Amino acid sequence: MTESESTTIPDSATRQPARVVLVTGGSKGIGRAIAQRLQAAGHRVAATYRSGDVPAGVLGVRCDITDPAQVEAAFTEVETALGGVQVLVANAGITRDTLLMRMSEDDWSAVIDTNLTGAFRVAKRAARPMIRGRFGRMIFISSVVGQLGSAGQVNYASSKAGLVGLVRSLARELGSRGVTANVVAPGFVDTDMTAVLTEDLVKKYTDQIPLGRLGAVDDIAALIEFLAGDEAGYITGALIPVDGGLGMGH
Repeated sequence: MTESESTTIPDSATRQPARVVLVTGGSKGIGRAIAQRLQAAGHRVAATYRSGDVPAGVLGVRCDITDPAQVEAAFTEVETALGGVQVLVANAGITRDTLLMRMSEDDWSAVIDTNLTGAFRVAKRAARPMIRGRFGRMIFISSVVGQLGSAGQVNYASSKAGLVGLVRSLARELGSRGVTANVVAPGFVDTDMTAVLTEDLVKKYTDQIPLGRLGAVDDIAALIEFLAGDEAGYITGALIPVDGGLGMGH
């Protein structure tokens, strides 16, 4: 490598071209922040929602990811309006927390079907166009509890842990076609979901976090922006925590 080759830096337009992005569950919390950040970065962004709205400048697509027909319709709508999906952020998820002995079959099935099977559905639909284009970024939002476990969240923790096996299998299947697949595992993040917790409970969680604070939604969105770009092209099959150190060692 010559000196000129080692110091040449491509301009940002060449390094980070605008791409078509689909974020599932983009009406609030982490998903909304991801959609906003990627749209601000110049990408053509669509986001699914079941209620509420999506950020300005983002194409809103109503979709329940537990319904395969709605998933198909959502992708078709995005493809018609923006083009084929090149970056998929599988974020949509629900909780139905209760202790094991009180957990109903429906509590279990609803969470698994949304958080894990829903991720499978959108990945499967996104894969073929990505393979044809020989480029793709699949990013799945897990949780620190998928590695740590959490009392009262057997269903949720199982669904989030399952994403790791899903992603690592996708990484092996799709890597030769230029498609990467990674998991991001947020810790306790300051969202509407955590806003309902008592001060004592928030303090209990915060005391366990080496950085001493809850995360912000943009802590997650910043990593997603990086993983969606060309500079993350050699990262695949990774489980990346964004948890202030809470889950380290797992």
